[in-house]
Amino acid sequence: MQSKVRRRLAHSPVARGAAFPLRTMMVARYDARLIGRSVDWLVHGRETTNFTYDLDPLNRDQLAWFVAAVSGATVGHARGWMDELQRDVALHDHVTERWASNPRRGISEKEPHWARRLGWYALIRAIQPDHVVETGTALGLGSCAIAAALLRNGHGRLTTVDIDPEAGCLIGGIWESVVERRTGRSIDILAGLEAVDMFLHDSLHTYDYETMELSAVGPNLGAHAVILSDNAHQSSALGDWAQRTGRRYLFFAEQPRDHWWRGDGIGAAWTQPSPSSQVGPASS
Repeated sequence: MQSKVRRRLAHSPVARGAAFPLRTMMVARYDARLIGRSVDWLVHGRETTNFTYDLDPLNRDQLAWFVAAVSGATVGHARGWMDELQRDVALHDHVTERWASNPRRGISEKEPHWARRLGWYALIRAIQPDHVVETGTALGLGSCAIAAALLRNGHGRLTTVDIDPEAGCLIGGIWESVVERRTGRSIDILAGLEAVDMFLHDSLHTYDYETMELSAVGPNLGAHAVILSDNAHQSSALGDWAQRTGRRYLFFAEQPRDHWWRGDGIGAAWTQPSPSSQVGPASS
């Protein structure tokens, strides 16, 4: 009887109005969760920009599949590399200590939460680049993850670029041994760099500026270089550039765990799967 009433109501002219209380409850439940997380962050958090957090477990596994698709590695290897960074006690302790002595410690986290940077790390472990270039060093949390991957690989160096001469305060210890910090306008510095195997745009997230960075670094990219764009949800610059240059493009969207921020993402452009790729025709 109730199902018949519901069907008739759904087809009636008053259906939208009758559903309003139910729709209101759905929105209220969602907003209550968001407000709860926001209040918790306001009370216990410190950050004012470049928010850090952990990923939802399902989203973390989706990141492993993203790494596998871009690099040609198996998803099992991608998961293992992500776990490797997560279990790196020495790096965790180093970053925590650096944050404690950071002049901006009052508005910084107390310990690292890697989120999408797990993907950066795993891609470097998979691709084995000799030269990684990053624009937008900021505090240097991402730089530390990149350096850790290069050290695990046993080769490679990172050039990280920022207009702020004080950027990179988290970089130090053994991780600094593979990092070269450059200060200045990224467009000018990128044009002078050679043999870039991986490029990560993480500076000014506007379409025009990202496109200028891609144009500047483009002639210096290796044949199978992988190009990443942090916060790629803010601009279609990398996707458009990938289309113009005949590359593939894929985007990963973060889903933070227990955080009010909706998350950022990674855009990736590349030419060919890794020679080690095991991808083949789907079986029937």
